[in-house]
Amino acid sequence: MINEKPPPVTETQAGVKPDAAARLGTEPVGRLLLRFSIPSIGGMLLNALYNVVDRIFVGRGVDEIALGGISLVMPLMTLSMAFAMLFGIGSANMISMRMGQGKREDAENALNHCFFLLIAVGLFTSILELALLDPILSLLGAQDGSAAIEYARRYYRIILAGQVFFQLSFGLSHCSRAQGFPVMSLLSMVFGAGLNSILDPIFIFVFGWGVEGAALATIISQFCAAVWILSFTFSRRALIRLRPKLLKPSLYIVKTIAAFGSASALLQFAMSAVQLLLNSSMGWYGEAALKVPNGGDIALSGMTIINSFTMFILMPVFGINQGAQPVLGFNYGAKKFDRVRRAYFLAVSAATGICAAGFLATRFFPLLIIRLFVPEGSPALMRVSTYAMRTALLVLPLNGFQIVSSNMFAVTGRPKVSIILAMLRQIILLFPCILIFGRLWGLNGVIAAMPAADAISVSITAIMIFMEFRPARSRRQV
Repeated sequence: MINEKPPPVTETQAGVKPDAAARLGTEPVGRLLLRFSIPSIGGMLLNALYNVVDRIFVGRGVDEIALGGISLVMPLMTLSMAFAMLFGIGSANMISMRMGQGKREDAENALNHCFFLLIAVGLFTSILELALLDPILSLLGAQDGSAAIEYARRYYRIILAGQVFFQLSFGLSHCSRAQGFPVMSLLSMVFGAGLNSILDPIFIFVFGWGVEGAALATIISQFCAAVWILSFTFSRRALIRLRPKLLKPSLYIVKTIAAFGSASALLQFAMSAVQLLLNSSMGWYGEAALKVPNGGDIALSGMTIINSFTMFILMPVFGINQGAQPVLGFNYGAKKFDRVRRAYFLAVSAATGICAAGFLATRFFPLLIIRLFVPEGSPALMRVSTYAMRTALLVLPLNGFQIVSSNMFAVTGRPKVSIILAMLRQIILLFPCILIFGRLWGLNGVIAAMPAADAISVSITAIMIFMEFRPARSRRQV
């Protein structure tokens, strides 16, 4: 009888399950995307609730001008998210790729760097902005005599007191997801957003604290979310634990983290700049177009409603991006390019479906969406909000493709291409469109600049993606 070697014993047969990271390279791609994206989508929706719920309760419990006040400080809040994305998403990308390469120690050091970077930037920006709050507010786009700027001051000075908690909770949740624990990130968001939704009506309607109550509810909720995610990241349940004492400071790691997170962060920086220009333009042209007292503030409030709805639609798309990130990053690091392609196309399909659903809502239910924020809005506010919603979001169904595609290049180690694509709409195209269209057609032109920039940027991105995936491309490339 011929002696044959018995087949090798697999990890599963031996009773040892492959770890969460190893499954990223073996499980079916569709199942992985569902498992990672659903919690990410939930987390991003809940993160959007931090701002959207504030606006809903402020619009209902204070007045429509207060909505414009919150809009004034949105560029500053977007800057805060940009720093959290720079270090949080950058570290997550580095962690997933190093784990795919089997370099666990490097992955842990990236997490330690992320922790200190988030704290440092959160404290520094908070102190700087508190010291310069009045000069900064004067540059945020309010017109002379604006009633909204006082609301902005009262709201944002409280938000700054808890900004570091947002940095930690938002940034570290990406790192937990990159290790293969998307549910922990989701639970952090559930805890924070749920608490915010409970505290907002209590502080605004019961205690009568107005915009200050909305801000206080937000920072309390962010503090609790930060405590939750830190307790997991320090625990033995985490695959890559946070151990600050073992930090090995490295400028190379900081640069690598910044490179990996630069596409998402620069998109947020650009969004902040666009919000500033948009606020100024809406205030300037709104005063002339609406021909009512505080017309500029009312135009700002209308755009706040549109932006809030858009955020609620696009946050799930960013969630899909985040859910796909560890799948894309791990398999690219492991050179499993067929799985990278499949994950990309599935993510684009899901993102497009979400954006298409949001587009249909703007076609059929615009007044219902607006009245969610201001049940008794003035005729001027209802008029400008309805027109802006139907015009500004004309190209919304294609935004999902744009977002996923620009991030695709960052995840696979080509941040420069990703940065260019991400910046197309937010700066390269939208800035001149707002300036030129506003000069030509006033308020209507400012609103029309958004779909025009979207259409051009999507077209350019489609060409880049076609070139990237064309059959003649070497298998070494994705």
